[in-house]
Amino acid sequence: MFNEYSSKRQRMVETQLLTRGIKDPRVIAAMRKVPRHLFLDEALWPEAYEDHPVPIGEKQTISQPYIVAVMTEALKLSGTEKILEIGTGSGYQAAILAELAEQVYSIERLPSIAKRARKILDELKYANIVITIGDGTLGWKEHSPYDGIIVTAASPYPPKALLDQLKVGGRLIIPIGDEFTQDLTLYLRESNEDYNKESYGGCRFVKLIGEQGWRE
Repeated sequence: MFNEYSSKRQRMVETQLLTRGIKDPRVIAAMRKVPRHLFLDEALWPEAYEDHPVPIGEKQTISQPYIVAVMTEALKLSGTEKILEIGTGSGYQAAILAELAEQVYSIERLPSIAKRARKILDELKYANIVITIGDGTLGWKEHSPYDGIIVTAASPYPPKALLDQLKVGGRLIIPIGDEFTQDLTLYLRESNEDYNKESYGGCRFVKLIGEQGWRE
C-alpha cells in the first residue's frame, strides 16, 4: 500500500504541479513527501492524489493539490518563518507548511475537524504545529507578527486583523471574492500602512466564516 500511494504522490507532482509551473524545489519536495491520503477517510484514499478537492466532512474539503502548492509557493518560505494558517481543515496544508517553516499556528472554527487533524498530525509527528479553535478572521494576535498567513477559505475582503498581524515584508495569501468565484490574492506588507497586491488567478473555496469574513 505504501508503494501504491507513494507512486500516486510522485505522479501527482509530475503531472499536476511541475507541468503547471510550480518551481520551488522545497515545495515540490514537501508535496512529494507528505502522505496526503492519510488526511482523508480511508474510503476516499483512491481520490487523494486526483486533481480536485476532496470532502472531509462538515461541508469542508481538502484543497486540490495544485492549489495547495500555489498558495504555499506564494509565501516564499526559506525555513525560518513563523506562519499562521486560517482553516486547519484536514491538516494537510499545515503539514506541508510544517515541512517548510519553523513554526505553524493554525486556527480551525469546527472542533471536530480540528480534533481529527490534530490526531493525524500527531501520528505523523509534526511537533511544530499548534492548533486552536476560534474565529480565524481575527487571527491569533498572541503569536504575531507572522512572516506569512495562509487562508484556506474565501472572504469578500482581506480581514484587517490578518493584515495587521503580518510583519513588514510578510505575505498573506487568501481567496477574495463572492461565495461562488474568487481570485487567489497575495498581499505583501511593504510598510506599516502599505500593501502590494498580486493576483494568482481564479479559484473556488468554501466561505470564511467569522466577524471579519462571511456571517453564518
